[in-house]
Amino acid sequence: MKSQRFVLAKPLECGLSLSIDLAPGGDAAKGLKRVAAGYDLEWGTLGIGEPLTMALHRKVPGLSTFPAMSAPGSGVPSTQHAMWLMLAGATQGAIFATVQKVKALLGRDFFVADSIATFHNASHDLSGYEDGTENPKGAKAVKAAIVAKGPGLAGSTFVGVQRWVHDLDYFNSLSQARRDNSIGRRLSDNEELEHAPRSAHVKRTAQEDFEPNGFMVRRSMSFADHRAKGLEFIAYMAHLDTFTRQMRHMAGLDDGIADALFQFSRPVTGAYYWCPPARSGRADLRILGL
Repeated sequence: MKSQRFVLAKPLECGLSLSIDLAPGGDAAKGLKRVAAGYDLEWGTLGIGEPLTMALHRKVPGLSTFPAMSAPGSGVPSTQHAMWLMLAGATQGAIFATVQKVKALLGRDFFVADSIATFHNASHDLSGYEDGTENPKGAKAVKAAIVAKGPGLAGSTFVGVQRWVHDLDYFNSLSQARRDNSIGRRLSDNEELEHAPRSAHVKRTAQEDFEPNGFMVRRSMSFADHRAKGLEFIAYMAHLDTFTRQMRHMAGLDDGIADALFQFSRPVTGAYYWCPPARSGRADLRILGL
């Protein structure tokens, strides 16, 4: 069974992250069946949240709701929704055309609860540092991101989605050495600092240091508008526990050392979704009885 295209492929230049909920009086089964039948996975990734599986009186093994937690000076919120779409396009015009098709599929059963326009930014965060440097590649990426077996599960993946809002004015006011120490890499050449502080982002998220390891495939996108700017963090994995353990480590809940990222950025959303396997260009929802 194949995975959805954009799980392992790099994002296109433009995107639109859509968080979707079941409308009051909406028919979950009828609505999702219509969406699955009409949604072309070439448009972008489709993910299903636990609120929607509960409305269907079904369970997806391994799927859970994003857990809220606290970090120094910042909450790590859970803003779980029923469904998530990460639309992809070469231009915003292409995204606009796709949105019109998506809205028709949602009908009166679903509504868009939140959206943010995104862009790829050449794999760099708006802070200037490269995002996803340690992404596994090839067979290792498949192992990290794709569920290997199980009826209706093989070929699927789980995704963690968080929106991080940056205070770039503050971050850019710091010396280059402090900025590099916060990330744990030199901006000039993206090389990891040999003696980075334990609070450095790369230290708190070193995937190989977790037991079992915490490898995942990151496909994050930047965003910027008149309200805020930052990163729509998107990470695909075979087990959601991978992300939960990493987030706890970033928040300092295990050893009291928080990720330096919290000094200039904060998460304002947090959700988990199951991305069904692909069959003939559509989402395979047999595990949900659809």
